[in-house]
Amino acid sequence: MSQTRHVPVMLQRCLDLLAPALEVPSPQEPVVVDCTLGLGGHSEALLAAFPSARLIALDRDKEALRLSGERLAPYGDRATLVHAVYDELPEVLARLGVPKVQGILFDLGVSSMQLDEADRGFAYAQDAPLDMRMDQTTGISAAEVLNTYPPGDLVRILRAYGEEKQAKRIVSAIVREREKEPFSNSARLVELIRDSLPQAVKRTGGNPAKRTFQALRIEVNGELSVLERAIPAAVEALAVGGRIAVLSYHSLEDRLVKQVFAAGAANTAPPGLPVVPERYQPRLKLLTRGAELPTEEEVAENRRAAPARLRGAQRIREEER
Repeated sequence: MSQTRHVPVMLQRCLDLLAPALEVPSPQEPVVVDCTLGLGGHSEALLAAFPSARLIALDRDKEALRLSGERLAPYGDRATLVHAVYDELPEVLARLGVPKVQGILFDLGVSSMQLDEADRGFAYAQDAPLDMRMDQTTGISAAEVLNTYPPGDLVRILRAYGEEKQAKRIVSAIVREREKEPFSNSARLVELIRDSLPQAVKRTGGNPAKRTFQALRIEVNGELSVLERAIPAAVEALAVGGRIAVLSYHSLEDRLVKQVFAAGAANTAPPGLPVVPERYQPRLKLLTRGAELPTEEEVAENRRAAPARLRGAQRIREEER
């Protein structure tokens, strides 16, 4: 079990944000949901830090569930691991008979395991089949996206999900090359991206393939559409007093989280009311000022923490029906 390579990002800060909701003595044990189990680093810390809490952890990756199952075995039935995508949270909680939860954590980064397993095709630093599916039992691979999508769709994906300014240039090279031979491996794509970019672009901002790989991964796994459903569903699942912490790793995810939290923390009353009725009052209180960043020390120790952005919120009232 390669726990050594897996360092949970902003771990202590996540625990501190959730602690007030999970340490409160209540008639029944508090429930905390880790929506992105991965290798179980955050989950293990939650179980250790909050001995009265029960954990429900979700992952769409069966290999992650197997490895985390071994890691969390010492906690016995305090941990329930579920094969599910995080937008399926309402169904998972209904199936387990859990109406409301006290804490929810999302760590939206690609898990260390997926980046480190060469044959998954997530990493641009090593040659591997272009797969990128987090759940390898379903959906289409990155190679299929590259080989079959119309050029206009590829340009849209690279721009929207990779924020890639050179999308048109890269896509015309992809289309030209795929006609000669379909794409199957990552090294060929990395090389093609390198060759198609102007010199000035190649000199800035790390590996030039990074944005294209991010865009393909988001498309293959439907990450943003899943997140758009998942964050409001998670807020809905929180009991009053419950807290949610979300770690995101690029501006598209962070913007989405920010919008849901801001909407929940807003007063929705029509202007000019002398007294604001309960139903228009905010449902959420923001726990972070903007997005919090990892410390320089953490980034020095764990490069994967560098792009992380953390936001937290607390549920302060029930939904009016």
